[in-house]
This record gives sequence, structure tokens and C-alpha cells, in this order.
Amino acid sequence: MPIVQQGNINTTALVVPDLYVQIVPPQNLVLNGVPTNIIGAVGTASWGPVGEPVIVATMADYAQSFGPIIARKYDMGTQIATAVLQGAQNFRCVRVSDGTDTAAQVAWPNTTATFTALYTGSLGNAVVLTLGTGSQAASWRLTIALPGLAPEVYDNIAGTGAAFWQALANAVNLGQGPQRGPSQLVIANAGGATATPVAATATLGQGVAGSDGAASVATQQLVGSDVLPRTGMYALRGQSCGIGLLADSDDPTHWTTQAAFGLQEGVYMILTGPAGDAIENAVTTKQQAGLDSYAAKLMFGDWLWWSDQVNNVVRLVSPQGFAAGRLGNLSPEQSSLNKPLYGVVGSQKSGTPGSGQTTSYSAAELSLLISAGIDVICNPQPGGAFWGVRAGHNSSSNPTVNGDNYSRLTNYIAETLSVGMGLYVGQVINTTLFQRIHATLLSFLQNMLGQGLLGSADGSLPFSVVCDTSNNPASRTGLGYVQADVQVQYQSINEKFIVNVEGGQTVQVSRQTLPSGQVSS
Repeated sequence: MPIVQQGNINTTALVVPDLYVQIVPPQNLVLNGVPTNIIGAVGTASWGPVGEPVIVATMADYAQSFGPIIARKYDMGTQIATAVLQGAQNFRCVRVSDGTDTAAQVAWPNTTATFTALYTGSLGNAVVLTLGTGSQAASWRLTIALPGLAPEVYDNIAGTGAAFWQALANAVNLGQGPQRGPSQLVIANAGGATATPVAATATLGQGVAGSDGAASVATQQLVGSDVLPRTGMYALRGQSCGIGLLADSDDPTHWTTQAAFGLQEGVYMILTGPAGDAIENAVTTKQQAGLDSYAAKLMFGDWLWWSDQVNNVVRLVSPQGFAAGRLGNLSPEQSSLNKPLYGVVGSQKSGTPGSGQTTSYSAAELSLLISAGIDVICNPQPGGAFWGVRAGHNSSSNPTVNGDNYSRLTNYIAETLSVGMGLYVGQVINTTLFQRIHATLLSFLQNMLGQGLLGSADGSLPFSVVCDTSNNPASRTGLGYVQADVQVQYQSINEKFIVNVEGGQTVQVSRQTLPSGQVSS
């Protein structure tokens, strides 16, 4: 009585009399949408791996992985912090350097044993090592501490001379079991030390100081290389980011490169102009750069004042983190237009509170920016006196695809189909396959409709799917091709709301008399 998976035996060629049980997998494949709230961020930091994407959800996670926010240009933590204020909580962070970053290192007093920070960066200078008496007799305990993190304790390290120092290095590098794994702060090297251990304390910064390698970082390092091992922006390949930004990258010569990456990976790239830019110059610069793509959103170089609580200073920062965080905390069919932003103290145009400056954008200035495909964060908004994104547009000049909602919803649908529909490759082409493909696509789109991601103004069905012999003739299927044609109508964004009011002493008002108890709609 063999039990087999469907398709593993030829059921038309059985010889042995028996019971054959075939396991038939579910015939209706169900698609679950991919996340749209993942923000890829690239910038400098004082700790952490270089060129490797790291998952971060909160500022506590960021501090543990990359150190504190640094008050300097290209700082990744600054963008994460401003995005978190908007409700974003799913990041892929990539640290970059200019190649001069070094790891802090110290030789243990009066020995040749050395301890080196696990990562390069200035944060490693603060790692403190303390060697003292262990819990068991004739043993030692090493405590490795970094402010803000739980200390690592390696206890009951025994031995004398070279054996002790090697045992200490093994404990730090390999761990002492499931309860105390390898150090996440330092790497130890016995270095042939033979000295008798004595209680002492050492700080990594007392030896060779660690450095961030951030002094010469520019947009070139943020963009990185697409050759393995990938660096910078290209390290975000395959990370399923819906939104991406290169911290403070205001060099227009790399804008189209970022847009091209966004098209390839389905990432909505948030770009920025240089701080203090003029409107006319921004428009000219965008035209000269050749940027015209729904894959990128260009923010005007009116940078924002933000209260940095870590460094206790009000700083001028790029608008990228605010815009990315707001989008990351919205469903993909939504626009960033007229949505409140949090944590903005002021802008270069409006000034900071108490400065006495209350300048706002005129309709003519906004018209010039928006018509050129440049968005801006300002106050007020159509909904009131709050900070927000003023247009909700990407950099495309095509009015049918220049909304945030088009960029994000298109990427969402395409990525979901790319991830889920591949299971049909390799299956036999027949009517059943057409029906299953058709059902899967309809089910996914119906779910989107039910959750409000799709809709229509007149209530009609906003999508259609065709996958049958009408678009799959034998001349194509005979060559192994199967085609599904999907049309999806997106919901429009109310950008220009017109209310017609007719008032005056001579106005004749038409009134409708309703039956008793009926309420006018």
C-alpha cells in the first residue's frame, strides 16, 4: 500500500495489484502580499558591520547594532530616528565608510595578549575589559562592557601561563556554551602570552583608537558597488525594501543611478536636493540630471530643523527620513500628501521657533516645484497648520504615474506576483493550469479590493484577469509559454478639491421636499 505524492508515479502503467494512495496538494494557490513597510537606509555609523544589511526595528536596536546618532552629514542614525518618529519600525541598515575605518585594540597590561573591537568605529574605544577573581577557586572572570549594553561575563577561566591566556581567548571567541556565546564586542588573541594573570582593567581606546572612516564619505560611497561583495546601496539587493534612502545624498549626478536601482528592485527611492537650495536652481538641476522616474521621489533642498535628543542639539537634517518614515507607515494605495509629520521644529525657509521668521511657500513657488516633479515638506498643509509632504508626487513628469500611490502600489503588486507565482513554472500546460493561475490572481486582487487597496469611483470591479486559450494559442504554449494578462485600476488621490459656492441676495435655492421621516442623502 504505497503512499506517494501526486505526479511521482505513472498511474496509467501500474502492474502490481495494490492500494495506491496519492497525496494531492491544495489546488488553489493563495498569494499573501509582501511587506511594504521595509525601509532600506544607507549611511555612516560609529559601529557595526560595513556593507552588510542589518535588521533594525527601534532606536534601541539601532544603538546596539550601529552605536548612537552622530551629529554629522551622512549619518544613518539620524535618518532612522526621524523615520521612527513617523511610526516606521522595519529597517534594513547598511553602514558605509571611506575605507579608513579602524578597529580599536589594546594589549593587556604587561602581556602580549590583545583584544580588538569586533567592528571598526569610534564606539569601540569605549569598550572596557575587567579581569577579576572567578566564582570558582583558582579561576578568573573577564567582564566586557560597553555603555548602554548588557555586560558580557566569562567566568571560571582556569589555568596558568600560556594555557590561561589561550583559554581566555577561546572563551571570548568561541563562547562558554549556550548561556554565554562568543563576544559581540571584541576578538581576543592570546599572542603567546605566558605572564601570570593579575586583576586589572583596560579600555580599548587606550591602545589603538578605532575610527569611523566617515571623514571623506560622499555619495559615491553611499551608492557603493554592485560587484560582489556588494556595498552601499547595492547591498540592499534582495532585501525586499519597499522604500530606500541614501542618508543626506544630495549629489544630483547619482540621482538617476538611484532611480535605476529602484526600478530594478521595486524600491521607492527618496532623494534630496542640497541644503538651502533655490527653487529655480532645483528645477534646472533636476532637468540637467535627467531624473524623470516613478521609482524616485525628489525632495526639495529645504532641510528641516530637528531636535536631536541624543546629542542635545537642534540640527538641520535632510527631509528624507521624514518622508520615508511617513510612507513606510502608510498602506501602499495612500499618498503622503496632507499627512502629518512629527518631530519637525522648522525648516530653512520657515526658520526655527522663536526666530521670528514665518515665511511659507506661495502658490506660485509650489506650482513651480510640483510641476517640475519636486516635492517639499512644509507648513501649512491643506488640512491645517501642520508639517507634511505638500504634493505626494514622485519625480515623473507623466501625470498618470506621478503619485506616491502609483509607485508603491505598482511595486507591491509586481513584487507579490514575483514572489508567489513562480510555483506554476514547470507544470504541465493545460486547462487546469489556466484555471488555477486565473483563480490565484483573482483571489489576490479580490483580497486587495476587500481591504480597500483597490476600488473604483463608480463601484465597478477595478481589475480583470485573462489566462486561457484566447491569449495562449497553441503556437505559444507549444514553445512553453503561458501568459496571464492582468489589468488593475488604481484609486485616484484627491489632490484638487473644488467646492462651488454660489452666494448672494438674488440666489434662488432649490429645495427638495422629502416624505415625512425620510432623511436627505
